[in-house]
Amino acid sequence: MALAIPISEPAPSPAAPETSGTLTVDLAAIEANWRTLVHELLTVECAAVVKANAYGLGLEPVTTTLVTAGCKTFFVADIAEARSVRSRAGEAAIYVLDGFTPDWGDAFIEVNARPVINSTTELAEWDAFVSARSWQGGAALHIDTGMRRLGIAPDEAAALAPRAQTENHGIALIMSHLACADTPDHPLNATQIKLFRDLHMLYSGIPASLANSSGIFLGDTAHYDLARPGAALYGVNPTPGKPNPMQSVVELTGRILQLRNVERDETVGYGATWTAKRASRIAVVALGYADGLVRSGGGTDEHPGGAAIVAGKRCPIVGRISMDLVCIDVTDLPAGAVHRGEHATLVGGDIGVDDVAAAAGTIGYEILTRLGPRCHLVYRGG
Repeated sequence: MALAIPISEPAPSPAAPETSGTLTVDLAAIEANWRTLVHELLTVECAAVVKANAYGLGLEPVTTTLVTAGCKTFFVADIAEARSVRSRAGEAAIYVLDGFTPDWGDAFIEVNARPVINSTTELAEWDAFVSARSWQGGAALHIDTGMRRLGIAPDEAAALAPRAQTENHGIALIMSHLACADTPDHPLNATQIKLFRDLHMLYSGIPASLANSSGIFLGDTAHYDLARPGAALYGVNPTPGKPNPMQSVVELTGRILQLRNVERDETVGYGATWTAKRASRIAVVALGYADGLVRSGGGTDEHPGGAAIVAGKRCPIVGRISMDLVCIDVTDLPAGAVHRGEHATLVGGDIGVDDVAAAAGTIGYEILTRLGPRCHLVYRGG
């Protein structure tokens, strides 16, 4: 006979003295980023995408902050996230991007959430469910205009359009997703915007949503009735190649465990990928890829890596980043400027998540969602 093992509550964030890293999330900066989009760029409603635990930064505190700022619509990945948002946003509209499955049906009623319908099969299942339950909660209809992941095909959307003119049609929103909005000159942007405009005309009177974070910066033709920023709220640059209009949101610091001398032509780290070109001073910091940094973000003999701020100065990361440790070249700091037990900043100051991502060959989204699972977590400004 199997034993039932009780499931305990998640462990709290480690206390600061018990871990070597600290992740700080600036809730005031998240609010400021939302307000920047609302007041400087949009004349339509601004929702918030808080999927993936608010991009790794904490679904409930982030939702609370945005509700206080005035946000009235949220997008999440699944029904569990919808439940968390509802606990902090009693009156908000909540859309579930992963769509509808009959297993989640009753939870949609309980939470008062709306599925984003991604196929005609889902739509049939949703129709059967709401008919059986006499539920009038509404759903979003996701049209694939060029991303080619989820969503009903344009010809299917056109065939379904007469439904929008019937009573109790149940479509609260039509939406699509831009594939290349972070590359403003990409021709697919214009193709998707035109196709969505043509389809929207068939759904007269139903609100529409197309623009993600970068899509907001493509201009009014992408805004429609509801914008859906995600990454921009959390400090990722929605305009790559241009100055970031968003405030930085996160800071990741780690304790310096040791300072050591490395002679010229000696190597540092796994694989001996970085060789000292001079006698060097190396700070070994207690952070690694288990804390959300990316293994490939360190400097090698062939390629420069990322950087950290030590004693107020930007210093290069050298050698491969390992699970628990990262090595920083502090040779150019004045003698006595840095000591064991002090902290280095791996994200924060003039080192944004996009800088960390670029050094590792990835994107700021991935860095954000990986950061700090075992760090002491601090919220400020909320």
